[in-house]
Amino acid sequence: MGCAQGKCCLPRHPRRGSSCAVGGRGDHGGATLGRAAVPGAGLVLEYAALAVAGLYPDSPARESQDAHLVATRFAGDPDLHLFAVFDGHGAAGAACAGFARDALLRLLLASPSLAADPAAAFREAMLGANAEMHAAPGVDDSMSGTTAVAALVAGGALHVANVGDSRAVAGVWRAGRVVAEDLSWDQTPFRADERARVKACGARVMSVEQVEGMRDPEAEGWAPDEGDPPRVWARDGLYPGTAFTRSLGDLAAEAVGVVAEPEVKSVEITPSHLFFVVASDGVFEFLSSQEVVDRVATYPDPRDACSAIAAESYKLWLEHENRTDDITIVIVHIRDMENVLQGVTKQTMVVSGHQ
Repeated sequence: MGCAQGKCCLPRHPRRGSSCAVGGRGDHGGATLGRAAVPGAGLVLEYAALAVAGLYPDSPARESQDAHLVATRFAGDPDLHLFAVFDGHGAAGAACAGFARDALLRLLLASPSLAADPAAAFREAMLGANAEMHAAPGVDDSMSGTTAVAALVAGGALHVANVGDSRAVAGVWRAGRVVAEDLSWDQTPFRADERARVKACGARVMSVEQVEGMRDPEAEGWAPDEGDPPRVWARDGLYPGTAFTRSLGDLAAEAVGVVAEPEVKSVEITPSHLFFVVASDGVFEFLSSQEVVDRVATYPDPRDACSAIAAESYKLWLEHENRTDDITIVIVHIRDMENVLQGVTKQTMVVSGHQ
């Protein structure tokens, strides 16, 4: 969900495109497949990525504003693997998302603390990418920007950094079923702590109806499914209107507390961790974390899961609105290397009902 003027009302048929060169189109709706070993932890990652441009009938030529990144053997280390999604918004949203993807990759590669302290490396890189975007001559981020959610597999650990309302979630085998374990937290005015933070910076937090005088401007308790979310506004103007409280870019919004400081979560990868998903809010607008995890768990091939979730998300958008958002999803299955060599995977065992 972008700024109030940034994601309005796109072509009648889905247009598929990818913002990183992971290439190819097969029988899986355009999803791509790859594998990477994590020798230090005895794991194999099997991953797929899919990007579907949004449907905006009023702007049929509008380009996708999402970008994504898959970088295995990151920095030449066989135990480091990076997966990230960027969801641009505003008139220059596509440029912002592409810039953030490239800058984050470069800054993390140059970080001396990446292996020893991934959380610190993520913070430095995201803040650095934000500062660089403000100064980039070819990117006007005054009223545009991008979310960023990045997951780094570092041996037997998983580190997730998030800015905005894209999301990462893991599928964990627990008590006989696959349970969603959120790896990031959406940073929006729905959160009391984020709402208080931006208000302390001088922001007004209101829905569009409240701004237009159709509802009490002081009332809170917005319903997540009512379609008119709380947004961040300057005290003296009808901008920026962002439905998130953190982002990369959005220079004008920084004055009212929309910052690029990520929240970082680190977890140890256990035998119960079956897979994780990194996706834009085009997926999570109408599907919960658990609903996404449930769908992934039914498909042994992550390409099929990507295609099914993208199709379901697309359908739900059109059931609720006359357009769809851009949809980008990366799914990473976590396999045990010994089982892979034997032709058996944890996902296969779950699908068949055994663990």
